[in-house]
Amino acid sequence: MKNLKRQEIIIKTRGFEYKVLIEDHLTSESGKAIDLLFHSKKALLISDYNVHEFYGGKIRQPLASSKWKIKTELVKPGERSKSLSEAKRLYEACFEAGLDRNSPILALGGGVIGDLAGFVAATFMRGVPLIMIPTSLLAQVDSSVGGKVAVNHPFGKNMIGAIYPPRLVLIDPQVLKTLPEREYQAGLPEIIKYGIIENESFFSYLEKKAQRLLKPDSEFLSEAIGQSIRSKSRVVEKDEFESDYRRILNFGHTIGHALEAATFYRYYLHGEAVLVGMLLAVKMAEEMSYLNHREAERISRLLGHLKIRKAPAGLTADQVIDKLEHDKKRQCDDLIFILPDQIGSAVIVPVNDRDLIAHLVSSYLKQ
Repeated sequence: MKNLKRQEIIIKTRGFEYKVLIEDHLTSESGKAIDLLFHSKKALLISDYNVHEFYGGKIRQPLASSKWKIKTELVKPGERSKSLSEAKRLYEACFEAGLDRNSPILALGGGVIGDLAGFVAATFMRGVPLIMIPTSLLAQVDSSVGGKVAVNHPFGKNMIGAIYPPRLVLIDPQVLKTLPEREYQAGLPEIIKYGIIENESFFSYLEKKAQRLLKPDSEFLSEAIGQSIRSKSRVVEKDEFESDYRRILNFGHTIGHALEAATFYRYYLHGEAVLVGMLLAVKMAEEMSYLNHREAERISRLLGHLKIRKAPAGLTADQVIDKLEHDKKRQCDDLIFILPDQIGSAVIVPVNDRDLIAHLVSSYLKQ
């Protein structure tokens, strides 16, 4: 199959612009792109054991040929690695690698690696350059772009973090072929999210291509990833530090994060929990008269093409709501939900009706 043309998307921040490059087999050429951008010749590569086995050598070899000194640190796959204790270990690796303020940290992996490595980059020496090389669909369309980096706390997900944009994002859709099916499917809700909250024409495109969601080809993947990043870049450029408008990107995340925290980050993949949160947010939007029935049906029908993970036995609505009370987006006694008001648009809604929330969560738990 022929390679598709490289896409180059420029994202503007308050301090600088950075490029997102999307191209099949870009992983093998990433060393050249990094070498052109920096003169330090020292870097710390952070990855997980699974991803590094496939792609670590492809990143290091071109840089080593250009006389770079690369120190590699590996972490266990999974959300539980996003911790302050793991960050502390990586700070020590930064010192051992002899990084200076111009030495990049390379984040090779999915969303966990991007968040963790990004948090370390944002805080070591008050900030060293960050290169994102995302290898999961979720990371490619969401977490690698926009600058949100964080670690988790027992009280909630991503409670300790920063807004710290990368200097470069390198996206190779071909790496998704090595993803387990469940990991791939966990990225699909974030793609559909952009059509729901920001881009009506993209939503219509996804409706027409719905049968290709679970078994995509290269052309569909490249288009979907590019459209997703363009949507996110428009939102981020309007509100980089999430003072208001950027919060629409949290569609599905309020309940999604609570489900993850209530199950100790061991049961749901992030995208699986967000999918549940999106479906319940659509129901809430219709119940509260923000969204008409016809459009709620269209959204639910498209999301229904994805595999919805059943709740684990024993999980209760009270446990989920308890985690909601620690959500970092809450305002006083109100929980903040992102609700679609039409396809391609969303509103930020403070909700204080715990009975409605409990009813919606319970409707999912009983399925």
